[in-house]
Amino acid sequence: MNSLSVMAMNIAAGVVGALTLALPASAEVAPFPPSFRIEDIQTDGATIHVRVGGQGPAVVLLHGFGDSGDMWAPVAAALMHDHSVVVPDLRGMGLSSHPEGGYDKKTQARDIAQVMDKLKIEKADFVSHDIGNMVGYAFAAQFPARMTRWVIIDAPLPGIGPWDDIIRSPALWHFNFRGPDVERLVKGRERIYLDRFWNELSATPAAIDEATRQHYARLYARPGAMHSAFNQFAAFTQDSIDNKALAAKGKLSMPVLALGGDHSFGTQMGDIMRLVATDVTTGVIANSGHWVMEEQPKQTTAAIVNFLNKK
Repeated sequence: MNSLSVMAMNIAAGVVGALTLALPASAEVAPFPPSFRIEDIQTDGATIHVRVGGQGPAVVLLHGFGDSGDMWAPVAAALMHDHSVVVPDLRGMGLSSHPEGGYDKKTQARDIAQVMDKLKIEKADFVSHDIGNMVGYAFAAQFPARMTRWVIIDAPLPGIGPWDDIIRSPALWHFNFRGPDVERLVKGRERIYLDRFWNELSATPAAIDEATRQHYARLYARPGAMHSAFNQFAAFTQDSIDNKALAAKGKLSMPVLALGGDHSFGTQMGDIMRLVATDVTTGVIANSGHWVMEEQPKQTTAAIVNFLNKK
């Protein structure tokens, strides 16, 4: 059985798990430590909302769709004692601005480079999840000297390896959910739309508790938020073209930890990353689907911290 088949079976298992929704928990989205400050940094065409705190070598945490930088609060708290932690909301997501364009991942990587410039950070470790992976790769390939280590978590890279097969998976229907009426269909129903992903792409849907769902549903119901989210996915075609051109220039040399949820991409993350990087370690987050920071925050945080501290 090939890795794509395993991934499809794992996602299917998450869909079955969604049929047994448990009662909502009482937890809330963890706040960032009070010492963190907020900066809204102007880049070329966007204003990026950034949380900054800690001291020491820099680490940049990139989120994906269905979340915002808020997802990284537990990791930020664990790293802040010996790292300067930078947590942006990507262009068009969270509390960043919603420009009409610039959702190709090369442009968003330049957003991150400009954020680092404004904060006087020359180089950093990176941690990324979901669409953050795609921005992370575009950053690493364009600015390889500025990324020192990279933890990449549970999402493929457009145009790399089995991408063309992955995007045909019924579980990933949203990659091609576009057209003139998509925003009208979702407007006022953002929670219903997001619940599909939290339920179907998780090993245990109840791990994404009610407070978390409400928090992110409010963010994605903000004016322009879903328009920007759809533009993130619409850019995948250009991202595929860009990534193939970037990969043709050579493999990345920084150490990479490729993590996958055991009910999601699992060890396939390592297979994908070995196509574009030379120093790859594969890891698996047990009892987790795609939403590793909501489903297994302690296990995921420990894996990230242990890897970043291997200097």
